[in-house]
Amino acid sequence: MRTTVAIIGAGPAGLLLARLLHRAGVDCVVLEARDRAYVERRQRAGMLEQGAADVLRECGAGDRLDREGLVHRGFELRFEGEAHRVDLPSLTGGRTVTLYPQTEVVKDLIALQLADGPPLLFGARVVAVEKTDGEQPLIRFVTQEPGGAGRADGAGGPGGPGGPERTLECEYVAGCDGSYGASRRSLPPGAVRLHTRTYPYSWLGILADVAPSSDELLLAGHERGFALHSMRTPALSRLYIQVPNGTSPGDWPDDRIWDELDVRLAAGSWRLRRGPVLTKSVSGLRSQVIEPMRHGRLLLAGDAAHIVPPSAAKGLNLAFGDVVTMARAFTHWHRSGSTSLIDRYSDNCLRRVWQAQAFSHEMTTLLHTPPGADAYDRAMQLTRLRRLTGPTAAAAELAENYAGAPLI
Repeated sequence: MRTTVAIIGAGPAGLLLARLLHRAGVDCVVLEARDRAYVERRQRAGMLEQGAADVLRECGAGDRLDREGLVHRGFELRFEGEAHRVDLPSLTGGRTVTLYPQTEVVKDLIALQLADGPPLLFGARVVAVEKTDGEQPLIRFVTQEPGGAGRADGAGGPGGPGGPERTLECEYVAGCDGSYGASRRSLPPGAVRLHTRTYPYSWLGILADVAPSSDELLLAGHERGFALHSMRTPALSRLYIQVPNGTSPGDWPDDRIWDELDVRLAAGSWRLRRGPVLTKSVSGLRSQVIEPMRHGRLLLAGDAAHIVPPSAAKGLNLAFGDVVTMARAFTHWHRSGSTSLIDRYSDNCLRRVWQAQAFSHEMTTLLHTPPGADAYDRAMQLTRLRRLTGPTAAAAELAENYAGAPLI
């Protein structure tokens, strides 16, 4: 097989890149190790900045987003038993954010891809990415069906050793397969620098079968720890509390979680609705950045290049920023023969990445209580929070970072 751009990974980054390249007339093939059913049920966050939502609309994936997405014009910061609303449009020139689950973004992009797009091969597990230092990279992959390239409907399980090895030659490789994918593993020693930060606390998250208790997100910086009230749909609530690293979901019975949420989210006469807990999980918080985000003809995007803690909901939006930048670079090269934008891809992306890292770190340390915190630490935290609740430049900067910069 041959193509112009080989895209590894059919998450939101790889799928959006394929859509943008297809609309620009640039040939590409998407290789995804898992089957379609698995990809479409992977649960991830789903807060879209204004720019991310605009990109989806621009590429033809906005119909269901506009029907079912929950547009938020603000959010609340809660501390000391009080609620302080941050009005996004008034502080950002009209920008908003939209809650739309990443699983639904993926479903929409897959449907477009299969109906009108370049090849999307499910069950195609990449085993090697070679020759990225040369002019003709080569990808070796195996398929879940002997002699086949994976079924378009995604039937079957993840790619395994049953099928014969196949090869895909290309001009460039887009690594959109996450921090543990084949793209990262193919980087030679010393090719990149890896910056990391692991935070000393985790999130215990639940999905509850109860209507949200608020129309907007609530973020609480309580002395007992962070809490977040969000929503998956108008009938399903998503909630999180800060817990120590190493916590097991079994350590927290449902009633204990609801009681703790009541304490941390409390403000005035507001009341938290309770309901059956459908899922429960614990996730650690970490940051990663790879520099540069390019090695030869391999360009990294999304989690393959960087990870942010979820406190500021920047992961999906950063991935979209990467692939919009990458698509522009490949389109410019395809039409002009110039690699100038490809050569600047990493530098252009990293400016946005480090800005998001800084904001995510700020929100994380602003709202979480570190182990061993004392009265001085709490006073400093409250001082920082109070600066964000009035008509200040700090409040405007918070809103600008939260709503995100335009991508198109």
